[in-house]
Amino acid sequence: CLTVSPSSSQLFRGEFFSLSCEEDDSSAGWTLRRNSTRETRTQCGAGWGRSAGSSCNISYVLPLDSGVYWCESREGATSNTISITVTDGSVILQSPVLPVMEGHDVTLHCKPKTPPSNRPAAFYKDGSLISTEPTGHMTIHHVSKSDEGLYKCHISRHGESPPSWISVTAPPPASAPLQLVFRLVCHLVVFCPYCISTVLMVSLYRRRPTG
Repeated sequence: CLTVSPSSSQLFRGEFFSLSCEEDDSSAGWTLRRNSTRETRTQCGAGWGRSAGSSCNISYVLPLDSGVYWCESREGATSNTISITVTDGSVILQSPVLPVMEGHDVTLHCKPKTPPSNRPAAFYKDGSLISTEPTGHMTIHHVSKSDEGLYKCHISRHGESPPSWISVTAPPPASAPLQLVFRLVCHLVVFCPYCISTVLMVSLYRRRPTG
């Protein structure tokens, strides 16, 4: 799994960010790669970033660092991808870099380059105004697939952020142990009444008077 810190899909020119390949198999030899407007499949340390094991640090980002990043093993396996946008503009939209799970809440922050960072902001989805927030933060509660789309924001007298795509993913299926427990409970619910009725019938038969 590829993670990024800070966890934002948009950055201002000159900010720092770090990417990490988080895998249980440390022997896989994961390498950070990216596709940018100028390069394809270049790895960290080859003209961009500073490699530190399975991590990559970029101390001063530029708009040309905008692109798609991912981890790749020696065997060619790839991780999830992360899209990063670096802007020279005055406003960014801080949104999740990874897909949001259905049912969870997600908070978007319309951040100006100059403080204070909690200015009133308008939020847009797929080009339509969806909310105006007094402190520049908008929370979407219990997200669903219909919340997936292209978001941006605008701060008066500061400007508009670049757009960012927010993905929504279904929750993972129940784990195997939970499925086994559920099946066991179902079998007990079906089987127990049969056992109880059988025991009662045998008990009544034994207590029936003879002769």
